Amino acid sequence: MNNRPSLLKAMLKGDDIILMPAVWDGFSAKVVEAMGFKAALISGAGLAESRLGVPDVGILGLADNLEGTRMIASRTNLLLIADADTGYGNAMTVYHVVKEFEKTGVAGIMIEDQVWPKRCGHLSGKEVIPTEEMVAKIRAAVDARENPDFIIKARTDAAIKGIEEAINRANAYLKAGADLVLADALLSVQDIEKFTKNVGGPVAVNMGFGIRRRPTTPLLTPKVLKEIGVKVIDYGRITSAAAIMGMKKALTALLETVDKETVTERPDLVVDFDELQELMDYKKYLELDRKYRVE
Repeated sequence: MNNRPSLLKAMLKGDDIILMPAVWDGFSAKVVEAMGFKAALISGAGLAESRLGVPDVGILGLADNLEGTRMIASRTNLLLIADADTGYGNAMTVYHVVKEFEKTGVAGIMIEDQVWPKRCGHLSGKEVIPTEEMVAKIRAAVDARENPDFIIKARTDAAIKGIEEAINRANAYLKAGADLVLADALLSVQDIEKFTKNVGGPVAVNMGFGIRRRPTTPLLTPKVLKEIGVKVIDYGRITSAAAIMGMKKALTALLETVDKETVTERPDLVVDFDELQELMDYKKYLELDRKYRVE
């Protein structure tokens, strides 16, 4: 039995703020878990970028998303929220989508109110569907879940129409049965405070890179966000951006050894072999091999 939904719902009702770095494959999920995080979001952008090599503009299909989500959920104990983009269609489609994602073993699912094909919430040119259409999607999602604790997270990108529109939509989505709401790309601390104060349920915010500012949402600490009233902090870009930076630094060092024609040791840029194997739980598989080996 999948008890992740119940565990995450209990965390949402607790006093502590919940930090959710993004994961997009087994590797990133294992790193996040090894660092002590209890929960994470599966990044649709990360899946599109890593699996297909394309940007977050709606190209990642449902089958690819489900396959990636299922694999991640099977390789970690993290309490995961999957990214279902806009639900891949209308309310009827959302009903099917929720059924399929619940089977993957995640704790919940996020659905957003952008027009399809969607795009990254921090890019220009995005549009939102009517409030009533998104409300119908949330009602369908609530009806579709087998476990009443399965988290329905509703994301609105309506801040492009003003903070009041984002607040009104968030409250409508909560009334329809959403357990958690996120207004993406809020542009100021004042907007975050106003949104949190006027929304009648748990609020998530997207801090993106977490350790690097963006031209959109301001970068704030968990302590400040908790004081404002935020319940969940999404770090949707910290892991993928750090992975890119890490690979670039290591490969730059490698190219320097080519230019200098001398070996350069850079243990500050790569983990050692033992740490890599420990992360992948190699001993477990070695024991299984020994147990079932035919001599």
